[in-house]
Amino acid sequence: MTENEIGKIIVNSALHVHRNLGAGLLESAYQACLKYELRKSDLFVESEVGLPVVYEEVKLDCGYRIDLWIERNVIIEIKAVDSLNDIHLAQILTYLKLSGNKLGFLIHFNVPLIKNGIRRVVNNL
Repeated sequence: MTENEIGKIIVNSALHVHRNLGAGLLESAYQACLKYELRKSDLFVESEVGLPVVYEEVKLDCGYRIDLWIERNVIIEIKAVDSLNDIHLAQILTYLKLSGNKLGFLIHFNVPLIKNGIRRVVNNL
């Protein structure tokens, strides 16, 4: 399955979760529900995956955690905050760089319309 095919499933699943739950919940609730929806689509989904930093051949555990990693190919960072900031975009770009993945989604569930909360992020390696 290509990254773009996975991306379509992610967007549809996020729409489904938001339609059922609405805004105002904790990130952990959205993460659990989105993970459930994605697994229903027969995708391999990992959550809270530790992501080390490699510096001069030394692997450093700096506490980075990927919210959802789909097929070890697409990263999802989930937010449920008042508003997104540049640091949220920087966070997912860092995860893409450290993992070697090209495609990620920054999904902000604390919005009236989820289509306004989904941001597709590409790392041009």
